[in-house]
Amino acid sequence: MWSGPRTISTAFLRAWGSRGDTIVCDEPLYAHYLLKTGADHPGREEILAAHETDWRKVVSRLTAELPPGKSVFYQKHMAHHLLPEIGRDWLASLTHAFLIRDPGEMLASLVRVTPNPRLEDTGLPQQWEIFERERAQTGAIPPVVDARDVLEDPPGLLRRLCEALGVPFREAMLRWEPGPRDTDGVWARHWYAAVEASTGFEPPRAERAQLPDRLAGLHAECLDYYRKLHIHRLTA
Repeated sequence: MWSGPRTISTAFLRAWGSRGDTIVCDEPLYAHYLLKTGADHPGREEILAAHETDWRKVVSRLTAELPPGKSVFYQKHMAHHLLPEIGRDWLASLTHAFLIRDPGEMLASLVRVTPNPRLEDTGLPQQWEIFERERAQTGAIPPVVDARDVLEDPPGLLRRLCEALGVPFREAMLRWEPGPRDTDGVWARHWYAAVEASTGFEPPRAERAQLPDRLAGLHAECLDYYRKLHIHRLTA
């Protein structure tokens, strides 16, 4: 699942992690991204110490055989972690889906933790690259889900997503126990407070956040990519 920041991606991780037939991983390319970009994110040194920084070793784990009794490997990826120097051939061995969110809502949330975001920080150009690559190689439209659609109708959208991915839907995906998970990255304490308190998908907020005027240009760039993906989104 390729997403950008602030897109209910960790709630999705909880949903898939609630399935008995599924193993999950949390942003496996994050440490490599931090090492190569020098980005000063919360918990940077702890992340580099605790997680694999060699993308080739990460990919080896992402494409390995599943353990006995498991038939699904759900990988939560931030699309901007797929840096240009990372090879792309391994992507052909995976099934890809995309999680998007209205750029106005996404940027309003992102700017609270990243005061001066760039287009590449949103993951949208990278999502479009992977989407186009997958469509060209398979001749099919990869599944796209919009965060607001999911929050408005979790069972409907999750059923459609599972159908598109060729896996059975499980009611367990709709509810989960609160608290941290062993599968969470060590960055969880900086980012996951709301998810750790949650027990399921919550309805979307009625109000729309206001963006600072200085982000108008970035918002327009994000909208271009978002709309190209949004027209392919699954609906219940």
